[in-house]
Order: sequence, then structure tokens, then C-alpha cells
Amino acid sequence: MILVTGGAGFIGSNFVLDWLGGGLEPVVNLDKLTYAGNLENLQSLAKNKNHIFVRGDIADSELVSSLLNQHKIRAVVNFAAESHVDRSIHGPIDFIQTNVMGTFNLLECCRKYWGALSGLDKERFRFLHVSTDEVFGSLARDEPAFTENHRYEPNSPYSASKAASDHLVRAWLHTYGMPVLTTNCSNNYGPYHFPEKLIPLVIHNALKGKPLPIYGDGQQIRDWLYVSDHCSAIRCVLEKGVLGETYNIGGCNEKANLDVVHTICDLLDAQKPRADGRSYKDQITFVTDRPGHDKRYAMDASKIERELGWRPAQTFESGMAQTVQWYLANEQWTENVTSGAYREWVEKQYVGAA
Repeated sequence: MILVTGGAGFIGSNFVLDWLGGGLEPVVNLDKLTYAGNLENLQSLAKNKNHIFVRGDIADSELVSSLLNQHKIRAVVNFAAESHVDRSIHGPIDFIQTNVMGTFNLLECCRKYWGALSGLDKERFRFLHVSTDEVFGSLARDEPAFTENHRYEPNSPYSASKAASDHLVRAWLHTYGMPVLTTNCSNNYGPYHFPEKLIPLVIHNALKGKPLPIYGDGQQIRDWLYVSDHCSAIRCVLEKGVLGETYNIGGCNEKANLDVVHTICDLLDAQKPRADGRSYKDQITFVTDRPGHDKRYAMDASKIERELGWRPAQTFESGMAQTVQWYLANEQWTENVTSGAYREWVEKQYVGAA
């Protein structure tokens, strides 16, 4: 079996669904079910005997150790993380606790478990740590994309906490010989994305007739990766990755935030026009930029293509079309996750746009 941490969150739940949909090994899914963890994401697995869900914290060493030993785990895929930059600015302690201390505890439990294995079981064990491009900091428009050897320059409490977790994984490799792999991905989008992030927030607000909040001038550039492509890349790294190596995973789709919002509006204009016949673009509202907002991220994913043969299957256009279609077909899912607490958060964060 494999242990997936954070498997009720956006990327983690997509990975679990993708993994089990492909007929692969059973999954033990450990998730704390904070605001971004949602069991509705996994509803289709309710009667699947190959999915064992456990509510719990990766910082709980007794629980983690018991799961590793009870289920004879052969690989751990660590998605568990606090991941929203804005939330990290307002409350960094949760990010340190989960992303740093949680990863430390997970590594220690796995080190002890792996150390007690023998033979083929020990040889096959893997610890795959899922990280982000934000650990590398910000790029100027004319700078080359991040490679795996780019210097770490995190600029937010979130990215600093993820950088720390990456360094812990590297240290456990070099100090203890742990069989680790690390992936750094660009911005994901797709089904089950919690609607505090740009794409699902814009879709949700557009359909509700609310302002579409854009930070600053909207010219911040990100590389967009469709979540199913990310899942396939992780499977590829887990299967074929060289121990100790880091692999960048990108979508090869650099877009300014404002262009992303325009694309969403165009798709909604075509698929679910406003009753008054006007474009959803009329709802765009520019709000004060957040502190320390990185201007550009871009990923050089040539290593994973060259060494492991992986490439994204979706273009930005095809991935966005599928994403908008999913949200239009699953408006009830969005309604269910946008609780009162969520609405209070958005109103606090996007002052003047609510």
C-alpha cells in the first residue's frame, strides 16, 4: 500500500482519485481536514475497499508510525501542507507547524520505519515530497525559468516554510540515506480546487455576480499546470525517479493573472452568458496588491522530460476549458465548501471587492 498525506485537499484528492482510477495499489489517505481538506472530493471512493481514509495530523508521530507499520507502507507521497500565501501572511504559525514540524515528524517516522525494513521491502521504499516553485522566489520577465539548481529565495511565510521542508528532506537523504524524491511544481488548477485561489475564486464570483478581484495591475505571471498532468508526473517520478533527485514539474504555460481571468470570462460568456448579455469582464475589480507579491514564476521542466519521459498532456486552453466545464457542472460542490468562515476570509482579504 501507499500512504498519501493531505489526500483530501485539492492536489492530493486528485492524485488519490487518479491513482485508484488506474487500478494501482490501495491507498491509506491521511488528512487533518482543515478548511481546505474536503471529504466531498473523495465521495466517489466511499465504497472502494482500496481507499482507507484516516483523519489525523502528520505531526502525530504515534498515528503516523502505526499507519506505516499496520499497512506495510511501501511509499509515502507527502501533499500535506498549508499552501495559501495570503493566509500565511495573516497567520504564519500554522504554516510553520504543518509544513516544517509536520514534515520533520513524517520524515522521522518514515526513517525509523524504513530502518527496520529488510531486503526487497527496504530497497523499494520511497518518500516523495511534493513542493512548489515558490521556494525559488521571483523572476524578472527576461530571466530564464527556474531549474532544479536554482537558488532558494522564498519571499513569503508560505514559501519559506516549504523551502524549510525541502531542506529537511535533503538533509534526511544525506545524513541518514533516506530514499527520498522531491518534486517542485508550478501553479495547479482543475477540479476540486478550493475557491480561495485565483481560478476557482473568479469562476465562483463570476457566477454569483460578484466582483472579480485582481491584485495590483494583474501582470503577475505564473506557469499553469493542469492538476491531472501533475498527478501523472508524480506517478512517473515515484516509479522511475532517481533517489535523491529533485524534479521540476511545469505546464509550460506562462500567463499573466489578468490574462487568466480574461480567459475564464470568455469561456463563461460562451457557456453560461450573463442574463443581461454583458461580459463577465465587466465584473473585474483591481484591488491593492498583497505584500511581497512575486512578479513571475516559470519552471524549466526539461529534466523530467529528458530523464523520465514526462510531458504535460494538456495545453492551457484545453485545461481551462475542462476546468470551467467542471465547475459549471458541480456548482453544488462549490456551494458546500464556501462556508461562512470562507466568506469572512475573502471579505477580509479582498478589501473593497466584496
